[in-house]
Amino acid sequence: MAYNILLADKLRVYLSNIPGIKIEEKRMFGGLAFMVNGKMCINVSGERLMCRFDPKHADEISSKAGFQPMYMKGKLYDGYCYVDPEGFKKKSDFEYWVQLCLDFNDKAKSSKN
Repeated sequence: MAYNILLADKLRVYLSNIPGIKIEEKRMFGGLAFMVNGKMCINVSGERLMCRFDPKHADEISSKAGFQPMYMKGKLYDGYCYVDPEGFKKKSDFEYWVQLCLDFNDKAKSSKN
């Protein structure tokens, strides 16, 4: 699956302005993942964002515009969601989703052994 290059650029610029984090980009989940300090943090998937967040916030964020639960192979992935473009059109909404992912990143488990 292709991903929105302009959205990836917007995310790249935003993350590059945050001091003290190491950013790496990897092709994952059919899109482009932004790894922060060695952990998958946020992804551009097609026209959407794929967010990794603290599952305890699921009820709160499920009512946000653009929110879609993440299913893969019929399984719901707790702590992950898609956000359709309507959910991050405004700068403040884009920043909300990115910050949600960054806030969880320190607590998130790395997939590395």
